[in-house]
Amino acid sequence: MAGTTDVRIGRRSVYMPDADALVLADLHIGRDAASNVELPLGERADLRDRLQELLDRFAPGTVVFAGDVLHAFDSVPTGVDRTLTTLVDLVEAADGKPVVVAGNHDGMLDAVWDGEPVEEYRLADDRTVVVHGHERPTTDADRYVIGHEHPTIEIEGDRRPCHLYGKDVYGGSDVLVVPAFSRLAPGILLNRTRQLGSPLVDDPDEFRPIVRDANAGETYRFPPLGEFRALL
Repeated sequence: MAGTTDVRIGRRSVYMPDADALVLADLHIGRDAASNVELPLGERADLRDRLQELLDRFAPGTVVFAGDVLHAFDSVPTGVDRTLTTLVDLVEAADGKPVVVAGNHDGMLDAVWDGEPVEEYRLADDRTVVVHGHERPTTDADRYVIGHEHPTIEIEGDRRPCHLYGKDVYGGSDVLVVPAFSRLAPGILLNRTRQLGSPLVDDPDEFRPIVRDANAGETYRFPPLGEFRALL
């Protein structure tokens, strides 16, 4: 199976060199307006700057937004269209192809974006399929990359977003969960739960947490949660 030896873990994202694709999920654009909470630089600037860092680091040919691009339900908050356009323009300015995979919060996407979202997207490596993760995929793959879960883990009192990797956990296929790209989206603390919402994550204890320390430039890979919990 594909595993994670052929991927590069980014800050709240993952780059797949064999497919020349960057995958990030759960931007939840509009959440700051809905919650009346703003990031220090504002939602748009924060998302823009962190995406630009990833584009500079990886120079991907494709950028896949893996669902829940929006945080909108019965109406779209003011400025959401401008934020999404800013991010898409960044990708295209870097000679990348933007792809949007629909998530369960993206029902109003057509109100702010004239592109065509997809339900599933097969990467150029022909082994990996990106889905949001709220529903079972219909496309066979060696590996699925999903969002939806917003995984976080607390280690020595420090709470961090983390990736989760499970080998052969979904019908013999690997599953890689990326954390929420939005820093406003509440994370599911893996220290306290043994049940997640995605049908691709039947038993979280089979998944290995992966933590990216961007400040140190290090990636830490831990044992499966079923073993690691005893050390937390």
